[in-house]
Amino acid sequence: MITIIAAIGKNNELGKDNDLIWHLPADLKRFKKVTSGHYIIMGRNTFESIGKPLPNRTTVIITRNNDYFKDGCLISNSIEDALELAENEENAFLIGGAQIYKQAIENNLVDKLDITIVHHEFEADVYFPKIDNNIWYEVAREDFKADEKNKYDYSFVSYARK
Repeated sequence: MITIIAAIGKNNELGKDNDLIWHLPADLKRFKKVTSGHYIIMGRNTFESIGKPLPNRTTVIITRNNDYFKDGCLISNSIEDALELAENEENAFLIGGAQIYKQAIENNLVDKLDITIVHHEFEADVYFPKIDNNIWYEVAREDFKADEKNKYDYSFVSYARK
């Protein structure tokens, strides 16, 4: 199973200046719980914004730079090669960035979308692809109100391919 996991704003905002545009501890906690013990696949810019391999996960970085190396990470030159590295993994997660999400969706490489929707509009320079209801259907949703730790209302929404 190949799952895209992402947090997006009300208008599909992903980030700005290669960084997150909100702080939502509940989402970070859920991300850790869901991805722990699995392969996480990401583009080089996403990896560099994180800065290091995440604990208890196998990190696969996609880059066109054949000389790129990061200790503790697997390197691939395409999304297809990255998915091959994770082919024996029961659940592999694509965690960004926008180009990886777009390519994976356009090429039908994904089985599931695991999306945190932050119910707020943000200034952004990268966006998640529009979720096409002709391709995806909602299978689960949990809605939460803002609280002392989480500044915005948010929802955890899972989609499966039709």
